[in-house]
Amino acid sequence: MRLIHKIGLGLSLSAALVSTAAVAQQQFVNVLTGGQSGVYYPIGVALSQIFGKDIPNVRSTAQVTKASAENLNLLQAGRGELALALADSVSDAWKGDAEAGFPQKLDKLRGLSGTYSNYIQIVASADSGIKTLADLKGKRVSVGAAKSGTELNARAIFKAAGMSYADLSKVEYLGFGESVELMKNRQLDATLQSAGLGVASIRDLSTAIKIVLIPVPADVVAKVGDAAYQPSMIPANTYGGQTEAIPTAAITNFLVTHSGVSDDMAYRMTKAMYDNIDTLYAAHNAAKAIKRENAIKGMPIPLHPGAEKYYREVGLIK
Repeated sequence: MRLIHKIGLGLSLSAALVSTAAVAQQQFVNVLTGGQSGVYYPIGVALSQIFGKDIPNVRSTAQVTKASAENLNLLQAGRGELALALADSVSDAWKGDAEAGFPQKLDKLRGLSGTYSNYIQIVASADSGIKTLADLKGKRVSVGAAKSGTELNARAIFKAAGMSYADLSKVEYLGFGESVELMKNRQLDATLQSAGLGVASIRDLSTAIKIVLIPVPADVVAKVGDAAYQPSMIPANTYGGQTEAIPTAAITNFLVTHSGVSDDMAYRMTKAMYDNIDTLYAAHNAAKAIKRENAIKGMPIPLHPGAEKYYREVGLIK
């Protein structure tokens, strides 16, 4: 009986050790996204699902955040492994632009991949009478959460158009969903949202009230003076009642990681993303613009060595 007891005890200890080893080997990948009514969130959720399925011993989650600026500061602090952020925010973080919300250079940031473009989408209620950027003067406008990527875009566009927040009768620093609710209740005249085409918040608004998309002319885009801002168009019928294409600015979004993430994990994340690109495409229409051949174009920070290894393997880097 003693022998059987010893064998049983030995097996129990072995099982416990194996279980402990499995737990020890498990790695966590936290994907930093944005608000739930934006585009970052569904893409971040899709990425976390891809990583959880495709990378052994990985537990992956998607975290709701205030998007670009907060994401980059969280990465620097090691409180996330991957994040979506706008090109101009990434550039400002790398330089350490205090006005943009980065008092010190975020030197741990590393690039993983380019993704899709955000479009500056300025939406007004039809009964507000707003048809141009100049018409926003004296109106109630939401410019995005304070120091978010959207709000930094708003400042840049208004400055290029010869305006400032002081020209508005009321400025609200709100996320996409909250801005839309206030517009539905006629407590706001317009909202500026920097997001992928077909963003859920504006689609929701267009079904509730009659909206007008406000043009951002190419000459205004040029006056921003930042190569991250490129003239583009919001195609006709992107939103309900929008029958014409609208000129605006487009800004690339990047997937960013940090130097504390191992080369192996960065490699696996990059490979898993492109091996399962159809899952991303299904997450949101905007994600269909993600192409591997554009992955390192315009990258404003150093590429993570793990991502670089993958791009060399597939011939993107010679």
